Amino acid sequence: MAAVGRTLTFLSNAALYAAGAGLVAMTLIVGWQVFLRYVLNWSNAWTELSSIIIMSWFIFLGAAVGVRENYHLGFDVLLYVLPPGSKKVLRTLSDLVVFAFAFGMIWYGIVLMRLQWEEVMPGLGISGSFKYMPLTGGGVLILLFSLERIVLRWSGVDVDHDAEADDEVPSLAQVKEA
Repeated sequence: MAAVGRTLTFLSNAALYAAGAGLVAMTLIVGWQVFLRYVLNWSNAWTELSSIIIMSWFIFLGAAVGVRENYHLGFDVLLYVLPPGSKKVLRTLSDLVVFAFAFGMIWYGIVLMRLQWEEVMPGLGISGSFKYMPLTGGGVLILLFSLERIVLRWSGVDVDHDAEADDEVPSLAQVKEA
């Protein structure tokens, strides 16, 4: 189990660094596009489409890391008035919804990639399926990270960062270090 945790930590860190590099790359490409258009009165065909694809990647990779690190959006008001045992069930239900959504991202991402496989993006000269790869790749990571959260929660690890959590329950940071 520790080896799986280390692998998922590596994937999460790699996704985070790739998302950061993508943000920098997109900023440079858009800056280049603005310079060409407004200073030289000329435009490249590849800049807009490539920046959109890069943006898709860093959005979906960042969302996956957010799921793993419990930074995704949530509506926790109900959890504060319920007994402690129900919090675990409701948060697992939430993770199951995220898992199902990630499965849908993968499924329909593959469907869209297959539909666009023969199409060529004119500005880049590559298959149109590349537009939908971030949807599928992000879905795979979200699926893995939500499954990890479910397994760890029911193994007794505090993945929810509760302020009133019992000190005897190991936190996710302590499990990652092991």
